[in-house]
Amino acid sequence: MLKKALENVLTEEESDELISAFDQIGEIIIVRIPESLLSKKKIIGKTLLDEVKIVRSVFYQASAVEGEFRTRDLEILAGEDNTETEYKEFGCRFKVDVKNAFFSPRLSTERERIANLVQDGEVITNMFAGIGMFSIMAAKKKKCTVYSLDINPVASKLCDENSSLNKLAGNVISINGDATEIINKQLVDKSDRTLMLLPERSDEFLESAIKTTKNQGIIHYYSHIHADKKSEAGKLSEKHYLKITPVKSEILDSKIVRAVGPRYYQTVVDVKIFK
Repeated sequence: MLKKALENVLTEEESDELISAFDQIGEIIIVRIPESLLSKKKIIGKTLLDEVKIVRSVFYQASAVEGEFRTRDLEILAGEDNTETEYKEFGCRFKVDVKNAFFSPRLSTERERIANLVQDGEVITNMFAGIGMFSIMAAKKKKCTVYSLDINPVASKLCDENSSLNKLAGNVISINGDATEIINKQLVDKSDRTLMLLPERSDEFLESAIKTTKNQGIIHYYSHIHADKKSEAGKLSEKHYLKITPVKSEILDSKIVRAVGPRYYQTVVDVKIFK
């Protein structure tokens, strides 16, 4: 349907490229537009607004997600210039600000996988929690305690609001600040399970993750890995983890979370550590 709507504006190849590069989040569409199509961005925005039901705003993503707060530049193409919306996933409701706090709908399968691994009674440190989606999904299913850390004050505030929006079996404690400092001050040897959802900087924070995790606790170590064959990405990330970790570790699992570029993948390695 969308392809048909775009056929007067774009060639078939161009519309294929565009459709794979947009995300719908609640009432908002964010689209990454290749340079060759930037001259048509307004008409693309208007077409998407007209054709996709329930959408009230279409934004062009003008920069990558970057900086300590993991934010991106968005330019309004059509509709209302408002970056806040509500997003639903696996029975949870989330208030999202797509410009001022990190959020990706492309991690939904991984969020569900982690929530299903969590057991009643666990303490979890979510080191780069954003608006709290992993934390809240785990605490909705299980009677666990999640320390939800983020350096971005907007993300931490939204995590608090989102905890209130959902009926939780467990408890989410949102803490704003630098993950390393928070762990050193109050979370040493606290967690049965630690999430490291900052793949581009995970090596830098691995020691902090180990510090917060109990002996025989589990770390979910996310990283970006280059692999010529997709099937090798998981094993390559295991090798990388084992090369850099300072503690004895047992690999439980590894997998691709999503592709992030040509022959470039976000992976996760689940490890049990022995201190």
